[in-house]
Amino acid sequence: MAVLGFALCMIIGSDFGSYISSMFIAWGFVPMICSFASYSEKETKAFSYTAIAFAAVYTVLIMVVYFAQLTAVRLLELSNQASQILNYKSFGLFFSYDLLGYAFMALATFFISFTIQATTKSDKWLKALLLIHGIFSVSCVILPMLGVFKADMAGGDLIGILVLEFWCAYFAPVCILSYLYFRRKQ
Repeated sequence: MAVLGFALCMIIGSDFGSYISSMFIAWGFVPMICSFASYSEKETKAFSYTAIAFAAVYTVLIMVVYFAQLTAVRLLELSNQASQILNYKSFGLFFSYDLLGYAFMALATFFISFTIQATTKSDKWLKALLLIHGIFSVSCVILPMLGVFKADMAGGDLIGILVLEFWCAYFAPVCILSYLYFRRKQ
């Protein structure tokens, strides 16, 4: 639900809703990864533990970024320099932290994919989607280092919305397939 809420908030332009939804995604992601880990076999426990650690790092980074957006950025009169650093929309440090957080999310999905015993067609899709999602980690780390995102970038907001909507369209099936996976495991 949080992924769909995030997609909707991006479309209607609700920053507040987008940030809250992102926090709920993070709060749900760690239990999801831990649930996968609880079903992992002995020989894949290292993958499970790695995924849990990466999920925890993702959550901390995301919570710092979006909590700052909902508190300091939204409620305080920030200097121009502080705003450039803290305001997600300035493509500054906190935007880079956000991407770093999503790199850890992608790494968590990559590693947890190795724990899934794909016995059904939907399990095979889930495993593939989680594995492929791991590839996003590379771009999430490299693009900020290359300075691709800038505050004065033409069409930056639209590009950001389109990329995030693509991510939602990609990740929503992961959530649905995960639900089906866990339901079968019970």
